[in-house]
Amino acid sequence: MSPLRLLSDLPNGTHACVARLLPGANAVQSATAQRLGELGFIAGEPVQMLRRGPGGREPLAVQIGDTQFALRLIEAQCIEVEVL
Repeated sequence: MSPLRLLSDLPNGTHACVARLLPGANAVQSATAQRLGELGFIAGEPVQMLRRGPGGREPLAVQIGDTQFALRLIEAQCIEVEVL
């Protein structure tokens, strides 16, 4: 079992599996984690970091299932993954 990492820390092309969502300390962060769960970022789902925006920054293009998402850095920091 590999150590858990944040989705925001993965290099381009990395395959991982969602371990859990990290609810934040405030209502905005908790709402973000809840919304990510509604979009399909749930424990056990495979996810791939496709690429980062200009200069290696935002947005982060990720794929979960057959769907691609553009996430902000703060959103990707709410997703803990296990690298495959």
